[in-house]
Amino acid sequence: MTSLSAVNKALVQEFYDYIQKEDYVEAAKLCHKDFIFYTQLDTPIKGVDGFVASEKKNFDAFSEFKFTVEHIFSEDDKVAVFMIFDGYHSSPVMNVQPKGNRVRFSLMMLLIIKDGLIIEKRAHFDNADILKQLTI
Repeated sequence: MTSLSAVNKALVQEFYDYIQKEDYVEAAKLCHKDFIFYTQLDTPIKGVDGFVASEKKNFDAFSEFKFTVEHIFSEDDKVAVFMIFDGYHSSPVMNVQPKGNRVRFSLMMLLIIKDGLIIEKRAHFDNADILKQLTI
């Protein structure tokens, strides 16, 4: 018998695999109809369409981007993920014109699962570090 933690971890890993492939349609299918995305503590984006638009806008600014899941932990309905983002700044983002800089940073994600789908995603990363890498 597969544990709930294992099922939830597999769901989140599949979600990030689709994002890595830039297959937002399939990633969105793993999200609950009441999905909400927090890009930082109190900045909600409601709905899967808003999430996809936000992710696409950000990732389109980086060519050859990779999302590497380093660690993934699950307890009950919560899944925590430590990731590394790596890519080359290839189009405007954060009001910065591209210089082709390599940008590499870590992220912590907390995802909540409801009815077998991701209902909430909270992202935590250092904007100042990203901006510094963009403007070097």
